[in-house]
Amino acid sequence: MKPPKPTPRADKVSLWRYAKLFRQDLLSAQPQRLYRAWMAEFRTPFFRSYLVNQPALVDEVLKQRTDAFPKSDRISEGLRPLLGNSVFLTNGDVWKRQRRVIDPAFAGGRMKDTFPAMLAAADQGVHRLAQRLGADIEIEEVTSHVAADVIFRTLFSVPIDHEIAAQVFAKFKAYQREQPLLNIAAFLRMPRWMPRLHSRKTRETARDIRHLIGRLTEERAKLIAAGKAPDDLATKIMTTPDPETGRCFDTDEMIDQVAIFFLAGHETSASALAWALYLLALYPDWQDKVADEAQAAGRPGFASMSQLKICRDVFREALRLYPPVPMMVRETTCPEGFRGRNIEKGSQIVLSPWHLHRHERLWDNPDDFDPERWQTENGKTCQRSAFLPFSAGPRVCPGAGFAMIEGPLILSQLLRRYRFETIPGKSPVPVAHLTVRSKDGIWLRLGGR
Repeated sequence: MKPPKPTPRADKVSLWRYAKLFRQDLLSAQPQRLYRAWMAEFRTPFFRSYLVNQPALVDEVLKQRTDAFPKSDRISEGLRPLLGNSVFLTNGDVWKRQRRVIDPAFAGGRMKDTFPAMLAAADQGVHRLAQRLGADIEIEEVTSHVAADVIFRTLFSVPIDHEIAAQVFAKFKAYQREQPLLNIAAFLRMPRWMPRLHSRKTRETARDIRHLIGRLTEERAKLIAAGKAPDDLATKIMTTPDPETGRCFDTDEMIDQVAIFFLAGHETSASALAWALYLLALYPDWQDKVADEAQAAGRPGFASMSQLKICRDVFREALRLYPPVPMMVRETTCPEGFRGRNIEKGSQIVLSPWHLHRHERLWDNPDDFDPERWQTENGKTCQRSAFLPFSAGPRVCPGAGFAMIEGPLILSQLLRRYRFETIPGKSPVPVAHLTVRSKDGIWLRLGGR
């Protein structure tokens, strides 16, 4: 049995049909040929897009010539009501300044400092499930809760049941379901002075989330001024001056950054953890291996995380099969020549972890769940050249190392205590919202171990 995958559309459909499919689900709207093509061109009346899967081209765009391929506004427009001018959306000197301030907070030494907060969130997640033994549970809600708890504990030193944290979590659940990945104003490339055509509900929810984050940020600024702030990620980021300008983030800038930390650190982790638990339920022999490894490792500590090799490979395989961010879009700043094609300035370059991670010409048995692949020569090669769950190059997610500790830690803690089983007739269907989620949730039966 292979893990679930959207049924690709026929290779040729009308533009109208493609637009309708795209709006419903980004993944199933794409043709089967993208799983074997090195490059594909998509033409619309408004712009040209080129999806690139060839590792050398991906490397050129993400690593070798980053400044020549900035992030595209066509994706940014849909997220701007929530994320403002965050590091996820900016380009050029603004982005470089933001990374100079943010990156030190996620350096290796800081990860050791945040580990106790991660472990506390994992423990609480395990505890919350104790009352639901024998029940059928929607596992995306469970992983969203624990991932949000991790973010609030590591960022602001407050648990998820903190009044403001709980409100942000509730509002964000609504936002991620109602927000389309591509905003129509960006699709048509409307001038900046024209309305952005975001729905009223989207604007209101984003405004509410940013107001709540603003309250947390302002409270932290007061604690910093009084010399009473905890030594967490928020304090580190808010007190780190740009080494070139000497400026720290002001309140508005910090709201932007916290919004993307919550999106990137909560939404993506929740997606990856939910799919990992489903895969382990689908393959119970692997679930037992993870549980045995977790039991043998005992109470986890930062230093002992290196012992969870099987758990890490399972989490990595979930990221491969269901990358939380399925596509990334860059824009050409000058004419380019890719694989003998002339690409005009302003064209969209689409990098698709979804297709790259399942590419038939790169991976052995690409649609299979096989955590052992990461110890093979093919797996090691593809990990270097065709594995992009956190992007790559200068714009790699600053929290990538954070996620690779958080994911295996939470999985190991859950599997030490519980057994997860699939439910007949409830196979999840992957779709792309803000991240790769299941169309109707991921339902599993919870048992004791």
